[in-house]
Amino acid sequence: MNVIEMLAKKLGIYLAAVLTAYLLASASATQSVVASLSSMGVPVGLGDRVVMTLGDVVGMAGMFLPLVAFALLVAFLFTALLCRWLGRWRTPLYLLAGATALVAMHLAMNLAFDLTPVAIARSTFGLLVQGAAGAAGGFVYVRLNGLLFGHSPLVMT
Repeated sequence: MNVIEMLAKKLGIYLAAVLTAYLLASASATQSVVASLSSMGVPVGLGDRVVMTLGDVVGMAGMFLPLVAFALLVAFLFTALLCRWLGRWRTPLYLLAGATALVAMHLAMNLAFDLTPVAIARSTFGLLVQGAAGAAGGFVYVRLNGLLFGHSPLVMT
């Protein structure tokens, strides 16, 4: 495999991880808002939930997607360095990196600009849900790397 081919595969893996984390984070944010509406007595059917979720996935892409991409880029680069010495912990490190990236992104925006653009991140539970979305992105990253480049990502060896 030449360098260009390898870099193209790595970019594809990274983009798949970003897309996974973004879709889960965006969908969870939408469902949090829908749950708030339901608790106020506003009926929200399944079709409305799907339409709202798809609308938010598209609508938040201009602002939220680049933030997720940058946060995961920094986290995955740092984790790649750590894996040089702690390679046997590759899977937990990437899951932790993805979770930390999304939580840190929300906390940093709140500290720097005193705003929380995604409503779900205003609560501890919501931050944990966003962290879980980042961890899912980390899992996709390490799993696809394992499949395409031959190391075993699910076993700590």
